[in-house]
Amino acid sequence: MEVLKVSANSQPKSVAGALAAVLRDKSIAEVQAVGAGAVNQAVKAIAITRGFVAPNGIDLVVVPAFSEIEIDGESRTAIKFIVEPR
Repeated sequence: MEVLKVSANSQPKSVAGALAAVLRDKSIAEVQAVGAGAVNQAVKAIAITRGFVAPNGIDLVVVPAFSEIEIDGESRTAIKFIVEPR
């Protein structure tokens, strides 16, 4: 599964384009975000992605979950969004 990492500085439209490309290729993707700003950008990107893939007849389902990741040797809690077609 392809993992896309989103930061608070990520452009939602750029992330949405990358996410749409992954979904067309592999039909499932994971979006990871750490922090409120990153989660905000990730949710916006997923909403934009729905608009990108809808003309192809793809309706997306998103499953949010917590994930423990390591950044610079520290354990952090991330929000992961599993994105796949319905």
